Amino acid sequence: MTCFHSLHAARRLVLLGALALPLAGCGHKSDQTWQLSNITGVMPKLEFNLTNDLGQKVTAADYKGKVVLLYFGYTHCPDVCPTTMQLMSNVVQQLGPEGKDVRILFVSVDPKRDSNVILKAYTQAFSPNAIGLTGSMKEIDAITRRYRVAFSYGKPDAQGNYVVDHSAGVYIFGEDGRIRLLGSDSNPPAAFVHDLKQLIADES
Repeated sequence: MTCFHSLHAARRLVLLGALALPLAGCGHKSDQTWQLSNITGVMPKLEFNLTNDLGQKVTAADYKGKVVLLYFGYTHCPDVCPTTMQLMSNVVQQLGPEGKDVRILFVSVDPKRDSNVILKAYTQAFSPNAIGLTGSMKEIDAITRRYRVAFSYGKPDAQGNYVVDHSAGVYIFGEDGRIRLLGSDSNPPAAFVHDLKQLIADES
């Protein structure tokens, strides 16, 4: 079973369309052309209280000075999560030295199964720049509400396995923690590379 490939596909198109509206007075270079959706100022700055895949409590302040690719998923996801994680890993790799300060933050929406040990193994299988984040349901609900992320649990089968339908956007934050761009697994790697290079140059 897929992760929102039916229900979420429509929601994602609506969200991307709404958030892609031109934004005026954002204080950034007017000659920039983004290939992902420019959502500067549409959503709040990066903020959370979670636990990383080393079992340490972390907040957005721990990633200040980094360009952050924020993604919500779960390690048992059969399709869109590994596809998107591989996409982001390839993008960071293609950035070369420019990608040294880019971090992929993978927030689990399945804390019951995704321990910090499991998250560590999962994220590192894709990229050394990837970090798994988890927390209590209250903490996860806080960050998913903040960025309008939907998720729901399917009915467990006879073996207790279940799927989690979830939003599949990639939220991109600048080094100052401000939201800048929104992408997804439907965007080609070249679009991410183009925009991240532009974002990094803009903030250097």
